[in-house]
Amino acid sequence: MKIYIGYDQAESEAYRVAVKTLANYTNTVPEPLDSDRLQATGLLRRAVDKRGQMYDLASNAPCSTEFAVSRFLVPILCQSGWALFTDCDVVFMANPRALMALVEEDKAVMVVKHNHHGEGLKMGGMTQTEYPRKNWSSVMLFNCDHPANKRLTIQDVNVRPGRDLHAFYWLHDSEIGELPAEWNWLVGVTEEPVHTKIAHFTHGGPWIADWQAAEHDGLWQDAANG
Repeated sequence: MKIYIGYDQAESEAYRVAVKTLANYTNTVPEPLDSDRLQATGLLRRAVDKRGQMYDLASNAPCSTEFAVSRFLVPILCQSGWALFTDCDVVFMANPRALMALVEEDKAVMVVKHNHHGEGLKMGGMTQTEYPRKNWSSVMLFNCDHPANKRLTIQDVNVRPGRDLHAFYWLHDSEIGELPAEWNWLVGVTEEPVHTKIAHFTHGGPWIADWQAAEHDGLWQDAANG
């Protein structure tokens, strides 16, 4: 299983902690989804206005991270086998390879199926965009051999509105498998699982300048300093 983690220059410290906590459980070195590198190779060609908050022109909507759309290149980058994508604002609390015991070969992707809606602002004042299946795409286990993922092309990733991609428009409902909630706990949003495997600080955390202290900050700080 290959592992990809979204990389954003503005959240480099969050990325560092995600990689650090991953290393506590596995020697797998993750692949950073770096938009600059993907653009240099021609895989990512979306027009983005970076004056102020990033604005994705194809979506006609703001985006809160540089990897908001590039995550959907994972099946193309990996090509075969299973591949895990996570946002960078996560803390690994278990070996993600345990996910391989949960895979369903008839599914094209497996996710925690949150019933989460945007609250207007997140991460340092960034505007949240409302779309179906919100936060399902923040942790995704892709079956890169599944024929349904062949429907998702480089062209689609570059021209489709982000809201369609995050809603898994290229898949039938039956092709989306479900992971237990502990594999994508939305910190401060959803109920904390008994045995958290991935803590996802979707609203931000102590790595953000002028961050207002929140209930679970200690979890991220312990991971950063441990």
